[in-house]
Amino acid sequence: MRISTKGRYSLEALLYLAMFQKGEYVSVRDIAEYTGISDGYLEQLFIPLKKAGIIISTRGPHGGYLPGRMLEHISVGDVLRAAEGPLEPVACLESEKCPNESWCLSRNTWGELYRTIADCVNTVSLADLMDAYRTLEGPEYII
Repeated sequence: MRISTKGRYSLEALLYLAMFQKGEYVSVRDIAEYTGISDGYLEQLFIPLKKAGIIISTRGPHGGYLPGRMLEHISVGDVLRAAEGPLEPVACLESEKCPNESWCLSRNTWGELYRTIADCVNTVSLADLMDAYRTLEGPEYII
């Protein structure tokens, strides 16, 4: 399983937003300058994040984006699902009942892989990542 740039850049942009004071809107231009992600691509990434309530935005000269919930309540899994879609490694795990379930020899393996991935990304919050970032010595830390 490979996380695309949509997932990686969405998480990186959110971590940049998390560095600011609560309630302080951050412009797309500022995010782009810091992360190196283009303004246009950030705008595209923010559409599903806004729809999921992970970020909120306001227009105007002092407008921009900020996290839509407390950082403790936004998991890496929330961000990846909004950006990437379902995290199941195979499509048959997405449905309630797989037609091949009774004879498929690999479905249990895919299910275990998914549970391991989900357990990892669902238990790490943006607050956890920010705490880890603050403990690093160098400013060169990039996700």
